[in-house]
Amino acid sequence: MGLKHKRILLKLSGEALCGVPGGFGLEPKTLETISAELADVHSAGVELGIVIGGGNIFRGLKGSAAGMDRASVDYMGMLATVINGIALQDALEKHGVPTRVMTALEVRSVAEPYIRRRAIRHMEKGRMLIFVAGTGNPYFSTDTAAALRAMEIQADLLCKATKVEGVFDKDPHKFPDANMYRRLSYDHFLQARMGVMDSTAVTLCRDNRLPIRVFALSTRGNIKRVVQGEPIGTLVSEVADVFASQPETQAE
Repeated sequence: MGLKHKRILLKLSGEALCGVPGGFGLEPKTLETISAELADVHSAGVELGIVIGGGNIFRGLKGSAAGMDRASVDYMGMLATVINGIALQDALEKHGVPTRVMTALEVRSVAEPYIRRRAIRHMEKGRMLIFVAGTGNPYFSTDTAAALRAMEIQADLLCKATKVEGVFDKDPHKFPDANMYRRLSYDHFLQARMGVMDSTAVTLCRDNRLPIRVFALSTRGNIKRVVQGEPIGTLVSEVADVFASQPETQAE
């Protein structure tokens, strides 16, 4: 099957790198598995940008809840994403993938400052990009950074890799009868306050007509299936809602 999406932005949580839900730190085997899959996607000719979180090293909201200043904990979280970005770069380059880490905060000794035109040029030259430090501003999530970077690099699709298969009408861990959406409109996502991605990120995508594909990272090969156009997970876009249990009547 050929490629449906030539340039994508993939949002990875920091938790995805530690190998254990709710865990901390970096797990080498998990890094190896993720980087091998990303290398496979890159070799297929996909231009790939990655925005990475930092929750496996520092959870900002918990720090804020404990009485720390919100801006301070957000900056600490941004620095955690830099650590994750460097670790992922190292793993990717062991697979022969040319990679650049671009940061919204000034840490020139370890990463390039983010400049939009330079980022696009890197991608045109076949380099995979890892965007770290979020937007560089407190009070904005890495989900919002992912939506922003996706639009800046003119990505075809924003991919959100999660712990579950897609977006459900209720928590599938608590309710066995939870129904997964095959397609979901931006407006329904925002009105229902679904927790998969924050509302600022989804609003940015809606206003700029950037589709979002939510899928499970744990299933090997899912990233490649997405760029090939397979309808895995949930597509968030302007189209009407369709549950996975319903017959598919409208193409993506």
